[in-house]
Amino acid sequence: MNFGKELIQSAEEALAIAEGREEPAAVFVPETVDVAAIRKRQKLSQAEFAKRYGLPTGTIKDWEQKRRQPDRAAVLLLKVIEKAPDMVAQAIRT
Repeated sequence: MNFGKELIQSAEEALAIAEGREEPAAVFVPETVDVAAIRKRQKLSQAEFAKRYGLPTGTIKDWEQKRRQPDRAAVLLLKVIEKAPDMVAQAIRT
């Protein structure tokens, strides 16, 4: 099947799913992490948390206000920060 036909088929499938005529083959549910809770347990402001872990302050704000979701790599980093914050901070400083 060529790319054009695959694209049309995908669009038709998406329309059928949107209209409720078909069920999606699989549903991707991104893993979530409570960035604000991790930060607050460390008693850090958004700016302090961002600086400590080498992240943009705007990104922290966006994650906490649900304007954006952390990608897979960021979720993993945040989980490590949650479990071993001092180790991560030390590794980033070196």
